[in-house]
Amino acid sequence: MKKLEDSEKYVPDPPFSGDVVVPVANCGVQEYNSNPKEHMPLKDYISYWKEFIQRDYSSPRGCLYLKDWHLCRSPFHADIFRSFSWSVNICGRKKWFFFPPGQEEALRDCHGGLPYDVTAPEFLDSHLHPVLEVTQEAGEMVFVPSGWHHQVHNLEDTISINHNWVNGCNLANMWHFLQQELCAVQQEVSEWRDTMPDWHHHCQVIMKSCSGINFEEFYQFLKVIAERRLLLVKKIGPGELQCSEDFGLGLQHTIFDISRIAEVLASVVVNPDFQRVDTSRFLPQPEDLLQQLQEALATTEPL
Repeated sequence: MKKLEDSEKYVPDPPFSGDVVVPVANCGVQEYNSNPKEHMPLKDYISYWKEFIQRDYSSPRGCLYLKDWHLCRSPFHADIFRSFSWSVNICGRKKWFFFPPGQEEALRDCHGGLPYDVTAPEFLDSHLHPVLEVTQEAGEMVFVPSGWHHQVHNLEDTISINHNWVNGCNLANMWHFLQQELCAVQQEVSEWRDTMPDWHHHCQVIMKSCSGINFEEFYQFLKVIAERRLLLVKKIGPGELQCSEDFGLGLQHTIFDISRIAEVLASVVVNPDFQRVDTSRFLPQPEDLLQQLQEALATTEPL
């Protein structure tokens, strides 16, 4: 038998991507202000989707969607951490309902909660209508500004790709959002403040379970970005800096990011709830990192 050359050696096929487990939500069921979630292999979801269409868009399992592969609609919300986002339709059509920051306050109920569906009959009053409605066609991109509450309806079967990000322009919004989230948790469990040992720590734990991050992790997030930006600049003389071009950021961009991180970190270190976080193992210490950022900014003042 002929021996296979290296270029002819058998290479097994990669695992079928349909075996990947994906998050799926039932958008036909409301669970608080969201939808109940489950996980299933992608191939099972595709089988469900085909059957759902064959049944004239009906299934005893309900209307399931794979984020961001919507078959129905999203609840009213603002994007995670008050991030920016874009959404590109690969196929299908969507209708977006946008509320600029602050406009959502008119929709809160007596308990301060926001509605699940802003297109429900009780919100048809003209002064509650969204300021902006957009129909997105296949091949089009929609940009969602930081802090804009919105709701999305799929007008037909739709596949879209989304991306969320935080940068120097909305970092302060993220910090403000996290403070609001912690305040909401503290209000919910306030009756146990005097009887629960380490109440403040438990509030941080609850906040992380609800929001995906707590104050300690937010500092670590700031630290990673700050240290990367500080690595990009180096002193080349009195009052002069040089920016490395290896990372694709210009000097002004880097300085802008450093200034924004410094502003937010200055607010973080004096926050009473952050001061209750055990920072003894943080390297560098928050105050030391803030000083490094401020020193870098002082060098760039003439620019």
